[in-house]
Amino acid sequence: MWQEGFSLDDGDLRRYDDPANREFLANIMRGSIPTELIREAQGGEVHVDMEDHRNEEFVKPKRKIKPFEGSGQTLGSIAPQVVSAPSGGGASADPAQAETQAKSQAGVDESKPTTNIQVRLADGSRLIVKLNHEQTVGTLRQYICTARPQYGTTPFNLNTTFPNKELTDDSQTLKAAGLLGAAVLQRLK
Repeated sequence: MWQEGFSLDDGDLRRYDDPANREFLANIMRGSIPTELIREAQGGEVHVDMEDHRNEEFVKPKRKIKPFEGSGQTLGSIAPQVVSAPSGGGASADPAQAETQAKSQAGVDESKPTTNIQVRLADGSRLIVKLNHEQTVGTLRQYICTARPQYGTTPFNLNTTFPNKELTDDSQTLKAAGLLGAAVLQRLK
């Protein structure tokens, strides 16, 4: 409450003599909560704290700056660039058949520990690869080339997502490379 009017939540001054504020002020004088505040609370609790500044002129408080209130966009990303797949470069036109062939060639031994590795391919699609812990990064690379024949003749890198590093040693086991249950990105060279 100020000399010339009142304000809500550090907002603008609302004058006492403005007819639009009469109902609000009448509710305050009766000791009840104004309907405007009840509507704003949408059925929740309403807390009213009043400060007496009737002997002071209204001074609008400086707006408190809140760090980043809006939405944002990510600039730069470790996600692969989406590219169109080369046409006619595959041994199998049927992706399901190619993936079945890749699974059989991988030779996973179900009696030994296995892991699933999610591979985000350069064309934006994903591939879930099930391999044994002791199989190699080279086996993973070969699986990708068999399951997606269009990459068989295209050179590519495999990168981990966190920490971001390139997998350069194809003889390294999946366990040693830290790929158990990991996500891997394919980047075309």
